[in-house]
Amino acid sequence: MKHKKTTIYLSIFLGIQIIFVQFISNYPSFIERYYSNGIYLYISAFLRIIFGWIPFSIGDLFLAVLGFLLLRFIFRLIKNRFKNLIPKLLQLTAFTSILYCCFYLFWGFNYFREPLAKNLKLEQANYTTEQLTTVAEKIILSFNTVHLQLAKNDSLKIINPYTQKEMHTKALDGYSNISKTYPQLTYTHPSVKSSLMSLLQSYIGTAGYLNPLTGEAHINDRIPKTATPTTTCHEMAHQLGFAAENEANFVGFLAAVSNEDVYFQYSGYRMAFGYVISEIRKRNPALAKALWKTINKGIVKDFQASTNFWRQYQNPIEPFVKKGYNSYLKANKQSKGTQSYNYVVNLLIAYFQKNDK
Repeated sequence: MKHKKTTIYLSIFLGIQIIFVQFISNYPSFIERYYSNGIYLYISAFLRIIFGWIPFSIGDLFLAVLGFLLLRFIFRLIKNRFKNLIPKLLQLTAFTSILYCCFYLFWGFNYFREPLAKNLKLEQANYTTEQLTTVAEKIILSFNTVHLQLAKNDSLKIINPYTQKEMHTKALDGYSNISKTYPQLTYTHPSVKSSLMSLLQSYIGTAGYLNPLTGEAHINDRIPKTATPTTTCHEMAHQLGFAAENEANFVGFLAAVSNEDVYFQYSGYRMAFGYVISEIRKRNPALAKALWKTINKGIVKDFQASTNFWRQYQNPIEPFVKKGYNSYLKANKQSKGTQSYNYVVNLLIAYFQKNDK
């Protein structure tokens, strides 16, 4: 009887939580001060400390067990011809209530914090194609320079020599450097791991993810190594509490190009160029084509290799997964869904303009 009451109470609590999350999401300054720069700092540090030292992913194992339990629940429900359906659904709702609470308490409230531009004192505004082109040319100049430093020949494709673990460790140097300019980007207690589900991630089109329940950053160890440094820095940005994808992209870019390791710098400019040229292509395809011609041939080969990599994992299920993630982002105040990744361009332009001043 007591168990049934707990299940009912937790189920009711889920509805209360949903209402509360919708309410508190309208107060970003409160969340910024008391959650993102308050309680979250202690929660995230605690999670990284207790799980970071473990050489394999606890978060991946948790998701695997969760998936198994869900499938078993559905199987038993069908097998028993939906007997005791209401009690079973209440149990599922109660469990969902616990997960929902942990998700937002451990990390999810960061979706509703104040914009990163305000945090870093960057002036964001609608930008012109001319401004976009100017920033693109600056990125291309730096991109070509670091590529030539590594390849010694503008026609050669970069081969990243580092292991996954080495890249995870080296990423800390970039954050150490950038924190001198932006103390709020200080990163401590590392917990970055290669995902045990990298093959699955490849099939659903993801390069990495943060498990909010364990605080671990997971990197798909199958992706091209030239992308791994920035992907690592991106997931570490999520650990710092920057939940919005465009903001994690920007922080990842800063950490990568601030790293003294040229492979990280290359990866940072690679990511920035990818988003900027994509935005230019939408506005002026001919201009985008002209800018591509100014890129070193070795870089073009790198992008082509990346395209080939993702193409081999294309499957009918991937679009549905992306639609689901798109809905998830929209539910958490990212109105553009998966397109929000592209809004890093706005931050890049604000950053380069500030540096010019």
